[in-house]
Amino acid sequence: MTDRKETQAFDGLRHDDISDERPDNGSTIDAQNFAYSEDRKIGITGAVFLILNKMIGTGIFSTPSSIFAATGSVGISLMLWVIGGFLTFCGLSVFLEFGLAIPRSGGEKNYLERVYRRPRYLATCVLASQMILLGFSSGNSLAFGRYILFASGRETPDGWEARGIAVTCVTFAVLLHSVTPKWGIRLFNVLGVFKVVILLFIVFSGFAALAGHRRVPNPHNFDNAFRIEDGDGYGGGGAYAYSNALLNIIYSYKGWENANYVVSELKHPKKTLAIAAPIAIGGVTILYVLANVAYFAAIPKSDLAKSEVIVAGLFFRNIFGESAAARSLPAFVALSNLGNVLAVSFAHARLNQELAKEGMLPFSRFWASNKPFNAPASALFLHWIVTVVVLLAPPAGPAYNFIVNLYTYPGSWINGFVTAGLIYLHYKKSENWSSPWHTYLPISIIYLLANVFLALVPFIPPDGDWNADGYPYYVFPVVGVGVLILGGVYWSFWTKILPRIGGYKVVADRTFDDSGVETVRITTLKIKVARRLRVIWDVTCDPNSESNPIPVYSSYSSFENHTVPSSEHIDGPKLRIITIDHLPTMAARESSDEYYSCQAC
Repeated sequence: MTDRKETQAFDGLRHDDISDERPDNGSTIDAQNFAYSEDRKIGITGAVFLILNKMIGTGIFSTPSSIFAATGSVGISLMLWVIGGFLTFCGLSVFLEFGLAIPRSGGEKNYLERVYRRPRYLATCVLASQMILLGFSSGNSLAFGRYILFASGRETPDGWEARGIAVTCVTFAVLLHSVTPKWGIRLFNVLGVFKVVILLFIVFSGFAALAGHRRVPNPHNFDNAFRIEDGDGYGGGGAYAYSNALLNIIYSYKGWENANYVVSELKHPKKTLAIAAPIAIGGVTILYVLANVAYFAAIPKSDLAKSEVIVAGLFFRNIFGESAAARSLPAFVALSNLGNVLAVSFAHARLNQELAKEGMLPFSRFWASNKPFNAPASALFLHWIVTVVVLLAPPAGPAYNFIVNLYTYPGSWINGFVTAGLIYLHYKKSENWSSPWHTYLPISIIYLLANVFLALVPFIPPDGDWNADGYPYYVFPVVGVGVLILGGVYWSFWTKILPRIGGYKVVADRTFDDSGVETVRITTLKIKVARRLRVIWDVTCDPNSESNPIPVYSSYSSFENHTVPSSEHIDGPKLRIITIDHLPTMAARESSDEYYSCQAC
């Protein structure tokens, strides 16, 4: 049996290679194998909870406050939640088409690489910058800390106590996934059931509030529901306000793509992904809309607008009063936040590891490792570092909305490019694109336009205070775009500057056998030796040619122990013109002194 190998280098080229030859002018670490037993793989139920756990986190228990504060209308707020669910289904269709056609872990990484192949790895570096620097669990960790404080009788805003609890939360999640990965999966499955029960409890409590069972007077929020009002802490209107509100709603739905990041760890991945994702998203959309109805049934408008992260806590107080039960219920919401942190860290660590397997990150060998517990502990540690920095870096104050916007905004650009790429694949017949799932053009266009809207409108100055919540309006879009541009700068450094200055390239060999076991070898290749490489092609003549003699392959010579496998370069009886790009060292293409030598015919 011959393994299938994908050789990838800093010059961005990729080719299939059946030779086991390795250049002796570099250093290669021992090969790392990545295989997961069947009991570690995730079935349909587990995939549903993997998606649910990331989707149902802080958002639905916190962001309804900022949505209403931005719009000033109960009816428009509810409509935006419905629109958010519809856009999520549009995005799901796009990602299902890619995910079922390319059933490998990595999500957008694989999809962007399939479409944007030139310059090689530019799109991947841009994505890596966004996912590594902004793919944090800070928002849900911070909400966990605030709900714990609220349950203990303290209503501290985004102070250092809440942030300290948040650091403890993400540390627990990372250690659990690193040391006992099976128990990490089991815990977020249990918490997935738990948070669905909490949402159902909120929904039915809302129905009770509509019937008059509450500890506060009727807020009359549904009287003339679509009227746009300006009140204490709220007031709506303007493109900026609506785009900001929609960004917060997208954040609440964020996580529908979570299973795409771990496709390699799913049982029967195509079937599991196609069934689990629609079930999870459909259920969450219904629960989200009904939960918002419940909030409006029990919380006066001004209180809702100023409640910030603790919307659910205020809801429980208005329904059950100042009882011990009302105090304990926010602790259950905190457990829901913990489930989200577990799901996010699980999936994003896999994406970090996929990027490291390509040799793209500094110290890729370390970040790609599965040692010592056959879990991506190093990639989880990278996720922990970024999350803690984002938690502790902002000054004391209302950091939650800033973190939410910073986390969500760059994803609009990435999703826009993914969707545009799918439209291109559909209409460029030479791409030979096929997938078990098909996304119709109107769905793709709607999702593309929505992401363009979310990407551009935040740059438009809003009416009123430009420094709401202590941050200028342009901070999160500028930082978000800056992070994406940083990915392009890193690509230039990684593919152009570093090889010239350092005199070496890193080549990643990824091998998959028939059972799906992956082997990764990362080699540091010295360019100086490769530049002295001379390859001579010996050819003879085609005796059957009726025109001028055509050279055909006869033999090859190798120098510096670099062997050119003959079976890769023969095209029928005639010589296929081979460029230096096809050499297994890949670095030889930059040589200035290669030459070809042909025998006289």
